[in-house]
Amino acid sequence: MTWPHAKKTTGRFGSAATGLLLATAGLSLAARQWRLETVRLQERILELEKLTSRRQSLAHQQRMHWELLTRAIDDPSLAEVIDTYDKGIPAERRRQFFYANAWYVNLYHVHQAGLLDQEGLQGRLREFFQSPIFREYWEASRNMRASLDERSEEARLGRVADALVRDMDEADTEEWWVVGTPPND
Repeated sequence: MTWPHAKKTTGRFGSAATGLLLATAGLSLAARQWRLETVRLQERILELEKLTSRRQSLAHQQRMHWELLTRAIDDPSLAEVIDTYDKGIPAERRRQFFYANAWYVNLYHVHQAGLLDQEGLQGRLREFFQSPIFREYWEASRNMRASLDERSEEARLGRVADALVRDMDEADTEEWWVVGTPPND
């Protein structure tokens, strides 16, 4: 015996079951997407915490560098500890080199922190190289830069400065502020 409403009842329950399955699948997909987004956000938070920690470490290192250099500048007996310049250079000039190095390292850190782009970096270097003492420091520290890992950012900055010095020496203009082109690397 066939019941006249049996097909309709099964169809109605089948549609409800299908709807329930689809809703469950949709909720499951939404839950998975939410979990993935939560994981992505947690990863981003960790990246930002790492970046913050690195910047704090760099700032601390810069303060320590300045503190140590200041002591060397103020006390010639302490300067002897880090003085690798030619001993034929007068002590007063070597102290000036320490000060020039402090400015150069500061510029390096400002650039590394993203506070100074390539063009700004080159502009500041142009200013520094207007000083004969800074130029003398740059030449006297050539051997120190040669010992850097050539792939390092510090070595790259040294190459930028070396190229700028060459460009300034070869320039046919007295307008030093327009000499040199920022490198693309």
